[in-house]
Amino acid sequence: MTPPTKMLMIFVDESDQWDDVPLYEAILRRLVKFEIAGATVQVGVMGFGSHHKIHRKRLFGVSDDRPVTIIVVDEEAKLRNAIPEIRPLIKEGLMLLTDVEVIP
Repeated sequence: MTPPTKMLMIFVDESDQWDDVPLYEAILRRLVKFEIAGATVQVGVMGFGSHHKIHRKRLFGVSDDRPVTIIVVDEEAKLRNAIPEIRPLIKEGLMLLTDVEVIP
């Protein structure tokens, strides 16, 4: 029997920083240290969060702080071990952990 698989989704803004690197990059670098199976960073076209400010791509490609989603899939235990290392990096944002079924 295979261990339960989960999906961790992390929502941040494109302009969020950790030290001198983009927050999404800092998060991915930490995930690699936990030998997570894989992660993908996606930049959203448009979105809003708890502040209800709409973020979108503007004229000539200039960003209005677009939303970024980091999607991570692995065994539940591995993700739960990584979360305490990632959570302090996120000042504003949202993390979701949900069940998934991996289709081979």
